[in-house]
Amino acid sequence: MNETAELPRIEAIVMGASAGGVEALLALLSPLRQGFVLPIIIVLHLPDDRRSQLAEVFARRLALPVAEASDKQDIEAGTVYFATPGYHLSVEQDRSLSLSLEDRVHYSRPSIDFLFESAAHVYGSALAAILLTGANQDGARGLAEVKHFGGLTIVQDPGDAQVATMPLAALNVQQPDHVLPIHGIGRLLVELERIAC
Repeated sequence: MNETAELPRIEAIVMGASAGGVEALLALLSPLRQGFVLPIIIVLHLPDDRRSQLAEVFARRLALPVAEASDKQDIEAGTVYFATPGYHLSVEQDRSLSLSLEDRVHYSRPSIDFLFESAAHVYGSALAAILLTGANQDGARGLAEVKHFGGLTIVQDPGDAQVATMPLAALNVQQPDHVLPIHGIGRLLVELERIAC
């Protein structure tokens, strides 16, 4: 199966997930080997009221470096960044990360739409956006924006998602480039990285 001919050259990956997201992300990111070159920037909805242990949990489980995003931080190759609870996370034109306290989007801060839309404006066709399991509509509009700017859009197969609401919302807005189960998305990440090298 020679899909690589149609795959674009990607410079960054953004991901969004809500309910069921920790398990989905672990399944997706755990197999990635040390030295994976693409940065991965993630919004995972969590309750605001507690400090996130996400970065620590994932750092123990992944071969890649993991960080909780901080304001004005440069995006480094091969690093996994998690949005800080209570702050929107966006990508700036100089390819640094920015945290802000703007209004919630879909009752969420951080919002997946907020991250996806900002990254689409910066990376254009060199961006891959992945929307995973979740119980709300966040991410659908952002994914459409990524597509509008020529980026690659990937949605977890609703039948494979722990909670199908978020993938279904995205499919209602626009047909993504790929609708895949988690293991299929994982294989696609490896292919995207191979092309990027």
